[in-house]
Formats: sequence, structure tokens, C-alpha cells
Amino acid sequence: MTDMIRATGLVKRYKNTTALAGLDLVVPEGTVLGLLGPNGAGKTTAVRILATLLQPDEGTAQVAGIDVLADPMGVRARIGLSGQYAAVDEHLTGFENLEMVGRLYGMSRQKASVRARDLLDRFDLADAGDRPSKTYSGGMRRRLDLAGALVAEPPVLILDEPTTGLDPRSRQQMWAVIRDLVSDGTTLLLTTQYLEEADLLADDIVVIDHGKAIARGTADELKSHTGGERIEAVVADVARIDDAARALAAVAHGEVQTDPTRRSVTAAVEDDGAGRLMQVLQTLRADGVELLDVGLRRPTLDDVFLTLTGRAAEDDETGTETKDEVRS
Repeated sequence: MTDMIRATGLVKRYKNTTALAGLDLVVPEGTVLGLLGPNGAGKTTAVRILATLLQPDEGTAQVAGIDVLADPMGVRARIGLSGQYAAVDEHLTGFENLEMVGRLYGMSRQKASVRARDLLDRFDLADAGDRPSKTYSGGMRRRLDLAGALVAEPPVLILDEPTTGLDPRSRQQMWAVIRDLVSDGTTLLLTTQYLEEADLLADDIVVIDHGKAIARGTADELKSHTGGERIEAVVADVARIDDAARALAAVAHGEVQTDPTRRSVTAAVEDDGAGRLMQVLQTLRADGVELLDVGLRRPTLDDVFLTLTGRAAEDDETGTETKDEVRS
């Protein structure tokens, strides 16, 4: 299988931080690699290097077999890029936006027009195609932006946090569109900080933190790193959350996680999850701790990130990557 994206030892430094610290990536043809990490982890820096918008300080990268430094125009001709924010001209209609992209790629007006109408149909935007895009919802703008990345039918698609800021319904629509693209054989690099997104869409996942890959594998392989199952309980009275935490600590493997906002307590157990759950329920009943919900579940990718880094994936400790990119 051909590797459509290959990066080795990517390093990128800004004045105040090292955004990438030796990142390696491989994306075989027709697969989806999920690049997972919090804000500031280095995801967007990696995307900008692969899209030839930044040059690495060290390391090499090839996209569709073309070196990003030796032939950036060749790379650009073979990729579609959709960034974190929809890059559409709000004064143009949806059709005019897509037609303009086609013309910029050197298509004839007729071919660009046909391609624009085809993509509007595919992305469920046909009814709004002749309206100014400033009248579109956030989800519609994101779909239009993604359609623009596909005008030239690139073999490689790079999506940088494509569902950031979308409501749950719009996010589900974007996931459906992305799954269709992958089923058609598109090679995709997907950056995200949404764990369920990587779990749902990616064949393989690379978890990065502070510019380094800290884990890689399939969703199931990464989940296996945390071991066992999780007992999760939600108390009726937040004042009893410490009592619940003590009950779970008696059966837990590792630290018990508490979330007072959600009134939840979570603990990993190594074996006999059902038996451990029964033990916890008996203890809580004896202590008079009322529960709103309780259950046994398999570890999620959120659990994986917490295990690997000691913090949740949505935590944004620094945000320095984006700030320093703007300065540069």
C-alpha cells in the first residue's frame, strides 16, 4: 500500500515555544489518520507544514510522493485543505464560491460550473446554492468549505478540526459527509480534539501532546492501554460525592476521578467489573448515598488521553501554538 502522507522528524520552533518536537506521521492510501490532541498540541502546525503553508525547521515530509519543500506547488495540486474556520466569501453565493475555486484551479467555466452544482448536490446545499453564503448557518458554511476543498478532486484531503464550533446536529452531518468521502477512497488526515470523532472516523490514531507523538494505534489498541472497565456513578447530592469516591476507591485500579459539575465519580477496575460494581452498590446503599445513574463501561479515548497525559483532552493549558503562528 502506498503511503500518501509521510512525515519524519518534523520540528517547528517559534520564539516562545517548540510547536513540533520530532513528529512522525504515516498515512497509507485510502485510509484515515486521526491526529488527536488538545489546543496547542501542534496539530495545526503539522497541517500547515504538510499543506506547504509553513516550512519545518527540521525533518522531511512528502504528500502523494512529492516533497513539500522541493515542490510545494506539486503538493498543492494534489491536496484539498479545510481549516478550522470556513474560508468562504460571504458576499458570493454557494455556487459562486465553488465555481471560483474551480476557475482558480484552471478549469473552464463550463467544467467549474458543472463541478460546483455536483458538489452542492452532494453536500445537501443545492437549495441554498444561489443564496449569498452570509445567509448560511455555521454547519452549512463548513460543508461549503469542505466542498471547496474537493473541487479539484484531490487524492489527499486534510481536515483541520472540521467540526469545531458546530452544534451536535451539524457535527453529525459533517461526519456523514466525511464517511462518504472515505468510502470513495480519499486519503484523509483529520485533526481533532473530539475523542468520539477520532474513534468514529479514523483507521489509525496518533495522539500528540506538546508537539510529540505520545501514542499511536487503532482506537481499540489505544483503549487497551488503559486496561479494564470503568465504573461511573452520578450522585443525587453533590455533598455526597466524596462518600461515593471512597466507595469506588476500594475497588479502583489507579486514581478515582471526580467531576462535581456533573456530580460524577469514575474509577477503573482491572477485572470482574460486574462484581466490583455490585460491591460498590452495596457500599453506597449501606452508606445511604443516593444515585441518579450508575454503570459499567469500556474505556473511551478520553480515558486514554487522561491516562497518557494526566489531563483531559479538552484542557487547553497554553494555547501557544496558535498565538505564535499568528505572530510568525
